[in-house]
Amino acid sequence: MEVINDLIYNYPYFASIILFSVGCFIILAESNLIKKIIGINIMETSVFLFFIALGNIKGHSPPVISPYLTEEAAAQQLYINPLPSALVLTGIVVSLSITAFALVIVAKIYKYYGTIDSHEIFEIRSRKKW
Repeated sequence: MEVINDLIYNYPYFASIILFSVGCFIILAESNLIKKIIGINIMETSVFLFFIALGNIKGHSPPVISPYLTEEAAAQQLYINPLPSALVLTGIVVSLSITAFALVIVAKIYKYYGTIDSHEIFEIRSRKKW
């Protein structure tokens, strides 16, 4: 019973592990380059979820001082760490940039080879004489 309570209490960590595993499986199992990019995005999302779960502390409030609190009450209030949230925001921007760059590369690959299937690209490249 205690194990089930631990699983329920720590569900964001397990959800992030499952999402990371799904993304990793998609990258390894799919030959379509667009699906590989989707797998990378799922993995990135799982890392963001993990960071958010690490930064959240139950019973603590967001690091925003309410104007309705007195100075003593605001000083005694416990706040969560804002650094993981800031890192996640930066990570979202970086992942968006990487996704856009990867899609441009896939478009160039399709224009050059006529396919986005990695196995077909390897066959085409193996037939070419350098």
